[in-house]
Amino acid sequence: MDFRNVQLPREIHTGPGIITEIGDVCDTLLSGENITLVTGNTTKKIAGNQVIDILEDKKYNVTVVIVTTATEDSVEKVTNISKESNAIIAVGGGKVNDVAKVASTRNQIPLISIPTTAAHDGLVSPRASIKNEHDNVSKEVNAPFALVADTQIISNAPYKFTAAGFADIISNFTAVEDWKLAYKLINEPFSDSAAALSLMTAKLLIEQANNIQPRHPESAGIVVKGLISSGMAISIARSSRPASGSEHKFSHALDKIAPKPALHGEQCGVGTILMMYLQGGDWKKIRSVLKQVNAPTNAKELGIKEEYIIEALTQAHNIRKSRYTILGDRGLTKEAALNIALKTGVID
Repeated sequence: MDFRNVQLPREIHTGPGIITEIGDVCDTLLSGENITLVTGNTTKKIAGNQVIDILEDKKYNVTVVIVTTATEDSVEKVTNISKESNAIIAVGGGKVNDVAKVASTRNQIPLISIPTTAAHDGLVSPRASIKNEHDNVSKEVNAPFALVADTQIISNAPYKFTAAGFADIISNFTAVEDWKLAYKLINEPFSDSAAALSLMTAKLLIEQANNIQPRHPESAGIVVKGLISSGMAISIARSSRPASGSEHKFSHALDKIAPKPALHGEQCGVGTILMMYLQGGDWKKIRSVLKQVNAPTNAKELGIKEEYIIEALTQAHNIRKSRYTILGDRGLTKEAALNIALKTGVID
């Protein structure tokens, strides 16, 4: 792997109440006073207004942009509005962060990310998922220049987001196994250090499963640190390979098939159970630890019909075909998918 251009945040601030330091962070890192703040309607109330007040007290000129979808239209809107800005600050969840990542990359200005949930490992990664008219497209972008993760705010979000973030990290196990397989079979570039960091992060989260509790800033902090570490593995690899394999293909297939998909991390957690079974690993342990943190382990808990689970399993190999995984080029037959889902308890 080429280590000449590994992008990592310059500063990471985490802890309860840390959002109050955003003004000082901007004073330290930014060279101008014009800021575009990207947020959502709900997240503006949760944390955005507080950030605006702090920055305006510091005499920054803040332009607010509300984003409701992670689409190219949203990206163009933020890119155009932020052309004369010295930085973008993203206050919100994955959609807000992804749009801000792409816009800041296009304008070549710093991005400061302030997440309001800990639902996925995109917090500091150099990847963004943007929806076009047909599908979600993973784009290579600049990693956030800084991260300010207030664990009090994150712990106040619905607990399912934190559990989903935990599950997204656990999916590193099957992702790395798929990556190793691709390295062995088709000589895909492989990074020992990125894979080791990814697996270490997942193992540490399993060890901390008992400490993941609703509405606890410390619990949110454990998951946030895991998501940061996982995102850094992606940066080192310059690819999402350390954290995205067959289980993510399954999740993306569900996004296309199910009328109302579950959270990304929730689906990846269930996908990890299924793909760990295929890989011959300890899928029961994965299921057990997901249950421990009250993350979904079956179709019913996902709120998704069993028929969509089976269809997603048979179609998952068609997602991002260039990424070789245990699913191979031909995928699973309906009979095989049904057998796997039944044996793992994902369907009854």
